[in-house]
Amino acid sequence: MRMKFFFLLVLSLFPAMLEARGIGHKREVDEFIGQMVEAHGFDRTELENLFARVDHVETVVRLASPALSSEPKDWHAYRALFVNRIRIEDGVIYWNKYRAALSRASAKYGVPPEIIVAIIGVETLYGRHTGSFRVLDALSTLAFDYPETLNREARMAFFRGELENALVLARQEKIDPLSLYGSYAGAIGMPQFMPGSIMKYGIDFDGDGKIDLERSPVDAIGSVANFLVMHGWRKEEGLVYPVTIRSGNEGWKSIAGDMSARFSLKKLESSGVYPRGTAPELNFGLVDLQNGDRPAQYWLGTDNFFAIVRYNRSYYYAMSVVDLGEAVKKARSRAR
Repeated sequence: MRMKFFFLLVLSLFPAMLEARGIGHKREVDEFIGQMVEAHGFDRTELENLFARVDHVETVVRLASPALSSEPKDWHAYRALFVNRIRIEDGVIYWNKYRAALSRASAKYGVPPEIIVAIIGVETLYGRHTGSFRVLDALSTLAFDYPETLNREARMAFFRGELENALVLARQEKIDPLSLYGSYAGAIGMPQFMPGSIMKYGIDFDGDGKIDLERSPVDAIGSVANFLVMHGWRKEEGLVYPVTIRSGNEGWKSIAGDMSARFSLKKLESSGVYPRGTAPELNFGLVDLQNGDRPAQYWLGTDNFFAIVRYNRSYYYAMSVVDLGEAVKKARSRAR
């Protein structure tokens, strides 16, 4: 796990020009062009000329391939990648610099500033590493040449949808689609939104008449808050509460990994899950964080926690956001 994250970080620092070859000759590309002409009124010749300039990038295929390592998941190792000195210190600087936009987003959407800051910090180190792959190259590679996996067809369909979204978005915003750069998966800008998410959840928060998540930190801040609210964020609800798993009751195994907050405290306790301290009368999900050879950690997650999970479907990601946000908030408080 750690090696793949390191590889991703290295690639984010250099242009993605490795092992590229044209993709426009493929029959599937021609079929896709026909669908775009029929569904959205694109000009066929213009799209054919565009895809003649789009490349298959083998590095994208390698990064999308499942990790070969059988090393167990390790929460402490994952957390250390994102909750560290540089992200905490730079998070304080970012918060201070954009405190007006963060305060406005928090007042409008009910999302605390530290959560918005932490998501942008985890995603791109506050806009420093937004990705160096041409978005059309990345999305086309994954749409038509996804690696051989059990879910290959479903993933290719997803990325074909995002390729469609990228073209529609570029036309809507009157920009050259080849000018879009992002991650190996086609995520764009400071908050790393997929093109479809920009269209659904991106907002013009700086009032300049356009949504620009690549160059406008204020748009990024507002869009992150809007995304969370649209995925179930509830003002002042809280995030996570520590729990103890009672031995002798295996019921908790049936509810771990559900990725939603739908279990009452009564149901959780009957399954052997007991809050350590006071927890509000809400529905929760059970969050399990494996720690390699060390004992796992368990938490109760609220709807707010699972709104973060919708941003990136990983408990490890969401808990890193929670912990980084809290660390930045404390560091900023100490510095004032």
